[in-house]
Amino acid sequence: MDALPTTTVPAATLRRFIADIFTAAGCNHGEAGRIGHHLVSANLAGHDSHGVIRVPRYVDWLHDGKVRANQTITIVTESATHAVVDANLGFGQTTGPLAVDLGIGKARAAGLSVVTLRNSGHIGRIGDWAERAAEAGLVSIHFVNVGLGEVVAPFGGVDRRFGTNPLCIGVPQPGGPPLLLDFATSMVAEGKVLVASNGGKPIPHGALIGPDGALSSDPRTLYGPIDNTHVRDPGNGDGALRAFGDHKGSGIAFMCEILAGCFAGSPTAGPLADGKRGGIVNGMLSIYLDPGHFGAAGFAETARAFAEHVRASRPAAPGGEVLAPGDAESRIRT
Repeated sequence: MDALPTTTVPAATLRRFIADIFTAAGCNHGEAGRIGHHLVSANLAGHDSHGVIRVPRYVDWLHDGKVRANQTITIVTESATHAVVDANLGFGQTTGPLAVDLGIGKARAAGLSVVTLRNSGHIGRIGDWAERAAEAGLVSIHFVNVGLGEVVAPFGGVDRRFGTNPLCIGVPQPGGPPLLLDFATSMVAEGKVLVASNGGKPIPHGALIGPDGALSSDPRTLYGPIDNTHVRDPGNGDGALRAFGDHKGSGIAFMCEILAGCFAGSPTAGPLADGKRGGIVNGMLSIYLDPGHFGAAGFAETARAFAEHVRASRPAAPGGEVLAPGDAESRIRT
């Protein structure tokens, strides 16, 4: 796709601009500020797919009633070590941190906790929530599904059956950013196809598959005909994203659907009722672990030493290097 003109904007200015958009759209100042903060933070971490490119969709979903402004979470049931949370279709930038903080508090008290979040608007870059837990000294594991968002074909198939269904694991590190594994179970996140469709970084060939089984890197496979006057909509295309790693990625995507959708009580990617396409309803199953409760006083330092051991591996390519999970994002931020 042809590149569109670009303009560099200071992060603080962009955050205020995004917040103003959502204030005008009906969000209170706190929520509008959170949306601006998290979207711009995704850009600063190198993930434009989860950054301000999402704004037109968010506004459309709000106007169409597919996400609701100014919601809070409802705790459906809870104990000392678990909670079932309903987001009431609120913005994920509001409901996500509320659910995460609930899990953090329980894990600090009891050593571990499990929190399910259902019926949330798009919760953005999942690494934000693992980083939040790591700042509290906790290991966290997050399974996410994308209800009402079939865009990924299962291994061996061409029809859409999954969302991009991220998996994220965060591990705190002494005196520095956490070890952070955060990836979509599709070969690329749908947002990266969105970026490519606007003239950004191209996606790899074979990341998409057409209804005839032909592999593709053309965003039109997913979105149909493209112009620069309308919000991209996967509902207009007849192709699909492919799962990464053949049967392995497809299997993880399947289990994210089961755990974050079926188990959490949130909608799955399908089958879908007519008229429900076009929005996103995220479900998330999160596990929080406090190393101190498991007799692992030296855990963080041991993990740091192992990460250094991995980084010290001789690179396969001249001038290359080996990174631990989360290194790339940390470097981009600095």
